[in-house]
Amino acid sequence: MTDTNCSVPSSGACPPRFAGVDVAKEKLDLAVNDGTSHSATEAFANDAAGIAKLVERLKGVGVKCVVVESTGGIERPLLDALIDADLPAALVHPGRVRNLAKGLGVRVKTDRVDANVLAHFGRLAEPRLAEKRSENRVELEALVTCRRQLVATRAQQSNRLESTASKAATQVLKKVIESLDHQIAKLEKKIRALIDSDEQFKDLDRRLREVPGVGPALSSTLVAELRELGEVERREIGALVGVVPYNVDSGRFEGKRAVAGGRVDVRNTLYMATLSTLRCNPVIRSFVRRLQLAGKSFKVRMVAAMRKLLNLLNAMARDGLRWSELSVVKNLATNT
Repeated sequence: MTDTNCSVPSSGACPPRFAGVDVAKEKLDLAVNDGTSHSATEAFANDAAGIAKLVERLKGVGVKCVVVESTGGIERPLLDALIDADLPAALVHPGRVRNLAKGLGVRVKTDRVDANVLAHFGRLAEPRLAEKRSENRVELEALVTCRRQLVATRAQQSNRLESTASKAATQVLKKVIESLDHQIAKLEKKIRALIDSDEQFKDLDRRLREVPGVGPALSSTLVAELRELGEVERREIGALVGVVPYNVDSGRFEGKRAVAGGRVDVRNTLYMATLSTLRCNPVIRSFVRRLQLAGKSFKVRMVAAMRKLLNLLNAMARDGLRWSELSVVKNLATNT
């Protein structure tokens, strides 16, 4: 690891330093870079003691940002420890980091190399810094994620049941599905109790569920996994969820715009809720009908409807409005 003291010939000022931490199940590789060259890396055990040592190491470096790659939840103890120590930390999508590595011509992929690429990513991309999560939010995220996983498992078992001819297998699958239904119902009660116990969650959930087509699944998902709702402008919230189409143009060629990235689980839940809004939400239904008359395909209409619904929910969360107070709702009521 490079020394914490920098030496700049004429300016006398230390260049900003960025750190990258590659997270594996058993170890953490740390790289600190000041923009001049690849730094040496240092390895720490991925346990409480190792995380504490890494945090202490970074406190003496003075980094502008510590970049941590999303690794299916393994990174959460480290990220929480960095935030608790008031170190600027950012959680980034691994796909974005890998694209940067390819752009830099870095074809080698090892833990040490990845740590250096993460440090470069922090310097070049300036990712959004993570914020400390409340205990209620941590618990709500875990409950919502568990429910989603059980619902997916139930769908898999239901599909197997439909294609199974064996009576013995059918009985087992029915018992499994019954057990899953019971556990999902218990989780939904816990999710509801947790939301009702937190005034901030409860207020936002109440307003979101006033929107026709928005049920408890979407509402709890947004409350738990889209903390930015109401805090950023519409294009940014759309990009976070992955419903903003991007151009694919070059010269005279104009390609089809497509969505990419974003929070897949939130987007999937938003998609299912949007299907409901097509039937019972006059604003979304009218919006989609205009797109249909304009000859837009079903996929284009659905993505546009998802983005429209998300923007409405974002405006409600931002301004503390109820569904009946939105001007778009009043205008529709006047014109119909």
